[in-house]
Amino acid sequence: MDNLPVEVIGNILSQLGAARDVVIASTSCQKWREAWRNHLHSLLFDSSDWPLYHDFPLYRLEILITQTIFQTRGLQRLSILMNDVDEFSAAPVVAWLLYTRDSLRELYYNARTIPSVNILEKCGRHKLEVLALAHNSIIGVEPSYQRFPQLRSLLLTSVSISALDLSLLLNICPKLEVLKLINPDIVISDNHTTLELYSTSLKDVYMDAISMDKVILEGDHIEKLHLKDCTLEMFLLVGKGGLRIFRIDDVSVLHFDIDEVVDLEAVSVCFPRLKHLSLSYERDSVLHYGLPGSSCLENVAVLELGWTVINDLFIEWLSGLLERCPNLKKLIIYGAVSGAKTHDECNALARFTSSIVQLMRIHSQVEVLFEFE
Repeated sequence: MDNLPVEVIGNILSQLGAARDVVIASTSCQKWREAWRNHLHSLLFDSSDWPLYHDFPLYRLEILITQTIFQTRGLQRLSILMNDVDEFSAAPVVAWLLYTRDSLRELYYNARTIPSVNILEKCGRHKLEVLALAHNSIIGVEPSYQRFPQLRSLLLTSVSISALDLSLLLNICPKLEVLKLINPDIVISDNHTTLELYSTSLKDVYMDAISMDKVILEGDHIEKLHLKDCTLEMFLLVGKGGLRIFRIDDVSVLHFDIDEVVDLEAVSVCFPRLKHLSLSYERDSVLHYGLPGSSCLENVAVLELGWTVINDLFIEWLSGLLERCPNLKKLIIYGAVSGAKTHDECNALARFTSSIVQLMRIHSQVEVLFEFE
């Protein structure tokens, strides 16, 4: 180990992750201390890592993090995951950001701060490529001087932000490829009741637990869209036919308000390159995804279908979907089967099983998998 270059030792320390482990390892000798100071790339403070984080008084914890960060140079990845401790003061948080921002490429920040810190202001116009924020507020995005020229991935979890600021935030990230919004608190006003998201660079969009009247997502290069547990009166996707993976999970908007947009005819026309399609069938006697028209989904190779109610309409729906996917290679069916069954439910399950067998004889080239809860 004594013959290892300090740069290699720095990489080894960076792979340890947890700040506590890095500090302990760096005390082994002078060479490791030098690697810690000058060649450490990654540092993680996670309250779930070490129980003693919860025992420190808050000011001691802030001092500990400050001293640890300030002993490094050229830190590229900083993770502060302290949501379950008391709220940090703004001053030390600002100091951490200002000290590391010239070299930082990835920032994962999940900690409550009083007063709120404008992280966009502190880290903008630098090298940041990945930004993940949780349990914070973003107020007053200023496109005139706030820019993230290198940002490629943005994750906002339980972040409070206005619809206008979120739209502006995408505008100041010209290279953004991945956007993930998880349970955001999107503030709307009388003038901005619609969430409009536009990006020429976005490729991967994930939205989870969003409730809005209207969402418009527009992008020239969107390849993957996953909506989960969302309640939207209207969702409009404007693209150029590049969508490859389209996943829907417990999204009421697609079930009730814009069925004409998600029928198979519309999907085949709007997304001709689609390879992976995931749909849910969850309401008794209602087909959520209609089958009008005759267009096929020529490129769909994987089809995932979910259901919670067994009835004959599901088989009709499945049969129609299989006809529309002539090059399908894999079919995955997710279902729920409760313990106690009535006589009618047992008959429905028997008919379902027989119908599946008949369908698979017709479509013998398709690999079928079942996942039951």
